[in-house]
Amino acid sequence: MNPLIDVAELRRLLDADPPPTLLDVRWSLGATDGEEQYLAGHLPGAAYVDLDTELAGPPGRGGRHPLPSAEVVTGAMQRAGVRSDRKVVAYDAGPGFSAARAWWVLTDAGHPDVVVLNGGLAAWRGAGLPIETGDVAAVPGDFVAVPGHRSVLDAEGVRQHLASGRDLYDVRAADRFAGLNETVDPVAGHIPGARNLPIGTLT
Repeated sequence: MNPLIDVAELRRLLDADPPPTLLDVRWSLGATDGEEQYLAGHLPGAAYVDLDTELAGPPGRGGRHPLPSAEVVTGAMQRAGVRSDRKVVAYDAGPGFSAARAWWVLTDAGHPDVVVLNGGLAAWRGAGLPIETGDVAAVPGDFVAVPGHRSVLDAEGVRQHLASGRDLYDVRAADRFAGLNETVDPVAGHIPGARNLPIGTLT
């Protein structure tokens, strides 16, 4: 299944009964204004989902954004109106980075039909389509997260992966990969043997 949906197809599906559930996942590294951006304007009917607290666990030994618990995902998705039998469309400001996180977490948790809006809010606005302001009180959903539908590796798994001669890609910006301009992580640089493929070059 194609993990992307374009604006024209989403617009068509929003007239269906029932329409897909829309998740606004605007987020950027070091910023905390995702919800403010959402309240200022979002796709009609979309609910806001916070990447830091609802699509990730607390920072610690598992990293800065470890996978959230099943209980956290279940609570967040039910609050946002996600149902097991209804398509979910996640979007962000445009690049798709944080919407892709929602796609990954939800598909790992067992939701069968999740897609990302290609071009995000920027594409929607670019098509001249309406937005609405303020919060959306979604009808509570019934989705229950059952993680484990996607493969994950811990640090030892990564070490074994590299030792077997396979590739590891670091998708951070090139300067952070090189250990320069590091303002987020406590240790600059990258995992020995990793290759750099900045995610910003893939949009």
